[in-house]
Amino acid sequence: MKISYSPTPLEAWISHFYRQLGITSPVELDEQRIARSLDIYLIYKEIPSMAYELGRFKSITIDKRLPLFIQREHFYHELCHILRHSGRQIMMPAAFRELQEWDARNFTRYAALPFHMLSNLEFDQPGIIEELSTQFGVTPVLCEDRLIRIREKVLRSAHVTKPNQFLSFDIM
Repeated sequence: MKISYSPTPLEAWISHFYRQLGITSPVELDEQRIARSLDIYLIYKEIPSMAYELGRFKSITIDKRLPLFIQREHFYHELCHILRHSGRQIMMPAAFRELQEWDARNFTRYAALPFHMLSNLEFDQPGIIEELSTQFGVTPVLCEDRLIRIREKVLRSAHVTKPNQFLSFDIM
């Protein structure tokens, strides 16, 4: 089943960013390549994953004890912090820190499975989640979450655009 889907502004931005780097297929999604293009020092160590920025120096440390698929997801999460956030989370109010973490999880879904690489897929084919997991090098859980959100957005859009269908409110 082909779907009609409009990407969010963030999804469109990520696809544009990848295309500028010449990244058009899942095999080209390489953490080293992405980090190098942004002058980010990428480190793999046996410590929790984190992003660090001081002036023009930027680094992402990935916990190398984690499985490779999860390391990749951590990379996208930390990349979001460098590209979209500022401040030290340890010093910010909990609500602001939670907002940044929500944004990083959302960014991870889009960066790991970018819209321009999904647009020609058959979403209802058997084994699609496992196929995406293998192609994109991320966990099946992330792939399933991404597909669920795409389906929900398509269904919401189809529901709202049906002719002669209006929301009504009772006014008391």
